[in-house]
Amino acid sequence: MARVSADLRLQDRSARARLARRQNPYWRMVCEGQHLGYYKGARGGTWVARYRPPGTSGNGSKVSLGAADDVGDANGDTILSWRQALDKATRWFELKDKGSTESALNPDITVGEAIENYIAMRNARRVGQAGREVLSDAVSNLKRNVLADSRLARLPLARLAEADLKAWQERTLRRRATIQRVVNDLKAALNRAWAEHRRALPGDLPIVIRQGLTIEAPGTRRAQARENQVLTDDQIRRVVAAALKLDDDFGRMVVMLAATGARFAQVRRMRVADVQPEQHRVMVPESYKGRRDAAGYVRVQVGNDTLAILAPAIEGRPATAPLLERWRHVQVKTSERRNATQVWERGERGPWATASEMARSWSQACRDAGLPPTTIPYALRHSSIVRGLRVGLPIRLVAALHDTSVAMIERHYSRWITEGLDELAARAVVPLVAKGA
Repeated sequence: MARVSADLRLQDRSARARLARRQNPYWRMVCEGQHLGYYKGARGGTWVARYRPPGTSGNGSKVSLGAADDVGDANGDTILSWRQALDKATRWFELKDKGSTESALNPDITVGEAIENYIAMRNARRVGQAGREVLSDAVSNLKRNVLADSRLARLPLARLAEADLKAWQERTLRRRATIQRVVNDLKAALNRAWAEHRRALPGDLPIVIRQGLTIEAPGTRRAQARENQVLTDDQIRRVVAAALKLDDDFGRMVVMLAATGARFAQVRRMRVADVQPEQHRVMVPESYKGRRDAAGYVRVQVGNDTLAILAPAIEGRPATAPLLERWRHVQVKTSERRNATQVWERGERGPWATASEMARSWSQACRDAGLPPTTIPYALRHSSIVRGLRVGLPIRLVAALHDTSVAMIERHYSRWITEGLDELAARAVVPLVAKGA
C-alpha cells in the first residue's frame, strides 16, 4: 500500500503546487481505513478516495471524486476544494460502510447521478491505465448530449420510461449526425446503476433501457456507413506508406490497426512482450466492451513486413513496456526576438492515450494516399473483417480474430458474407452436359 504522509498540507493550493508529479496519489488519512488522496497529473490535480473495511488487508476500493481547484475556482461539482472533496469522500465512506445493507441503495437515483458515477468510474480506470489523468471519451459524449439535457438528466431511474429515452433520441438526433457511441455510453451508465441499486429499482428497468435506446432501423444506416469505409488492399498499402513517411510512431500505430483489425483502445494497451516474432503473431488485449476486467488476449497472425516495422519498438526494451509510444509536444515561449512567440517542442514520451491523438496525422496521411477525406481510422477494422469474409474464413473465426460476436458480424457485414458464399457455391457448380454431346 502507498505510504500515507501526515505532514502534507493538501488543503493549501500553494503546498500542492510544490508537490512533484508521480504515478500514485498523495494520501491523507481521514480515519482508519479511510483516506483522501491527491493525484498530481500533468494537467492538474484530481481528488481520489480510498476505502478499506476494518480488519481487512489489501488496497481496498478507490473512486475519483473530481478535479482539484489548482487552476479554476471550485464549483462543488466537477472542481472541488479540499473541504468539498473531504465532504464528498465522507459521504462515499458512509455508503461503503453500509454496503452490505439496504440503506446503501438509492431508490431515488436520477439519470444524471447514474451518469456522473459512470464517468467517475471511467476516468478512474483511465488514470490507472495511463498513469496520469486522461479523461475518457464518455465525459464529452455524456456531458454534452445527456447531462446538458435537463429533461432526461433530472428523471429518477425508478420513473424512467421508454418514451423518455425515445424523446431524448429525437432531440439529440436533430443535433447530431451520429448517435450510436453516445447511446452505447448512456446504456452502459444506466445498466451499471441498475446493477448497483437493483433491489430498490423496478425489475423491468433493463428492458426499458434496451427498448428505449434501440435506434430505429439500425441495419440500413450503419451498413451503408461501413460500405463506404471498406478500403481495398492497395488503398491500405498506400495509407500505411504515407503514415510511415509522416512519423515512425504514428506509422507503427497505423500498421498495427491495419494488420490486426483491432480497435484503437486494444492496440494502445499492447506491451512489448505481446509481439512474438518466432510464432509470427501478436497478442492483442481483449476489449473492455461488456467486461469488467478484460484480461484475455486475441492471437493474430501478422506478416514479416509488420514484424520488421515493429522491430525498433521492441529491441532492447523491457517486456512490460508499452509497445507503441509517441512524443508529446509542449508550447514554449521564445524570447530571442523582440516579440515573444509560441513554438512547439518535444516534451515527454509516453503511450498513446486517445484516438483523437491520431486525427491530424491521419488526415494528412489520407490526403497523401489519395483517400477520401471522410475516411476514418476505423476503416482499417472494417476492411480487415471484410477481407477475412472474402477469402472464405468461417464467420466464427473472423469474429474471434476481431474480438466481436458472430451476431455483430452478420448484422453489419451481411453483404460481404453473401458475396463470399456465392463464390463458394459457384465452385460447386459442375457441367451437366458432357463435352461433344
